[in-house]
Amino acid sequence: MSEFVTRSAVLSDLDTLREFEQGIIAFERPYDPTLRPDPISYYDLGELIKSDTAEVVVIESDGCLVASGYAKIRPAKPYLNHENYSYLGFMYTHPDFRGKGLNKRIVNTLKDWSVSKGITEIRLTVYDENDGAIKAYEKAGFKKHIIEMRIVDLK
Repeated sequence: MSEFVTRSAVLSDLDTLREFEQGIIAFERPYDPTLRPDPISYYDLGELIKSDTAEVVVIESDGCLVASGYAKIRPAKPYLNHENYSYLGFMYTHPDFRGKGLNKRIVNTLKDWSVSKGITEIRLTVYDENDGAIKAYEKAGFKKHIIEMRIVDLK
């Protein structure tokens, strides 16, 4: 994979990263009937890039961004056996580059960053019906932990 360059995102990447975000939202919309109609945004990408407690990683191919992800340090619940953890999000790979191990490369880079910050726990959320993402995360070492459930239309 020498044609791919992994690096920290910079503010000049924001236009492309916002396109990635809209790609994530479009992909996830069928899994989540609770999302508001477009336009919506999940992330404050500029703040994540500037933050000391977050790392936004991108992968380039021939000077173009093709994948992204972030880790953000969050406080753990007081009853857990760790004080903080890294939460992963914004995991995106351009459709033309899927199946090349880029998601795993992003996850490994974010794992390394988390370890460098003294973090020992990494978590993420994924829609239960998103089998492709679940398989990719399992390949990267994640295990299912909690299932969130909901009731709608209470009357």
